[in-house]
Order: sequence, then structure tokens, then C-alpha cells
Amino acid sequence: MQLLDCIETQLLANRLPLVAVTVAAVPYANTPFVLTLHWHGFVESRIAEVSDAGVVAYQAVPSSALQINERWDRFDELENDVLDVAWELGSWDLARTEALPFHRPGASRQESLECMGAFGSPPVTLDGQPPVVAEVPDAGELIGAAARSGYVSWLFRPVRGGVWAEVAEDLTLEEGGYRNPPCPYVASPTRIGRTRRPRRVVYQFGRCTRLAR
Repeated sequence: MQLLDCIETQLLANRLPLVAVTVAAVPYANTPFVLTLHWHGFVESRIAEVSDAGVVAYQAVPSSALQINERWDRFDELENDVLDVAWELGSWDLARTEALPFHRPGASRQESLECMGAFGSPPVTLDGQPPVVAEVPDAGELIGAAARSGYVSWLFRPVRGGVWAEVAEDLTLEEGGYRNPPCPYVASPTRIGRTRRPRRVVYQFGRCTRLAR
């Protein structure tokens, strides 16, 4: 799977540090999954498109959502790939969330918003602009599947190529904010579809003696 290559390609193209990376998938083998890169940066808004016009506002750079069409047969297979990438990019941890379907009695509006955002289609704008630039042609079908069956998302905050590079105090990192493969963790089983509440699993990678005192 080419997750790492895809992230590094986007880093080179955007030349901005990452705040976080998320991956979202529905519980059906070999369906597309969505990689979302959350950038740290701002775009200047000017009164007019001329060089000497004054800056009137700064808008956050939108996140980038990409549909990945690669074969996977089981969630643990997909998660092992995400673990490897999060480990190599120097993330402090990797958090997995098993979300419930939001087409159910008692589901909140927040759950539906989070699901749409996870698949690159948040139904909101910021200052009239979409918060995500998405290349997810199957977003509607993926959101529909997640609404009926739930979905799994993973979140990590990279040090290498990330905004955290200058503040990371992690004894497990090499100079440059990365770790050498392989990742020492393997995926744990999911319980999606077998639980009545959302479930969160965290894989702890980093270690800092100052925090341990």
C-alpha cells in the first residue's frame, strides 16, 4: 500500500507542515478509503488582486482529502499499513475510532457531521469557503455505507513533515523526526457492528522521560 508515498508527495506539492493525518474506511473489504491531510498555514485575502493591495484577512489552508483505491481484505490489514506510516513519520501515537452508524434512533447531528468530514464532504463552509479540498468521487456512496454500518477512522500527528517537529520531546525519534521501520505494533481486532457505543483504541509510540516524572 502506498500511503506513505502519497503523503510525502502531497508534502512536496504543498510545502506546508501537517497538523494531522486521518484515514477513514467503511466495514466492507476492497472499498475505497479516504486519506485526509490537515495542513498548518493561512491564505491571505486582499481587497483586490493587485500586488500592493492590503491584506484584510487570513484564511486557514483547507485540508486535502484523497480517495485511495487499493485492495484490502480485512481491517487489520489496512490498520497495519496505517500503523507503519504513523510510526515512520514519528507520531506520538495512533488513535483508532470505531464510529456507530448515524442512521439509527438517537444519533446526534454531530455524528453525521463527523462522518461526512471523515470522507471529505463536510456540509459546512468557513468564510464561504469549503474546509476541505476533496478528490473523493465515491464520497456519497461511502457516507451512505457508513450511515448504515458505521466506519473506522485513524488519526495521527506526524513529527516528520509536521508542525510538531520543533516541539517534539520523544526519545524514540531519530534526528529529523522519523523512526526506522518496522513498527513494533500489530493491529488489534475491531468490534465495529458488535457494540452499542463508539470505541476508541490508542497505540502509544512515543516516550519522554520528562513526562514520566
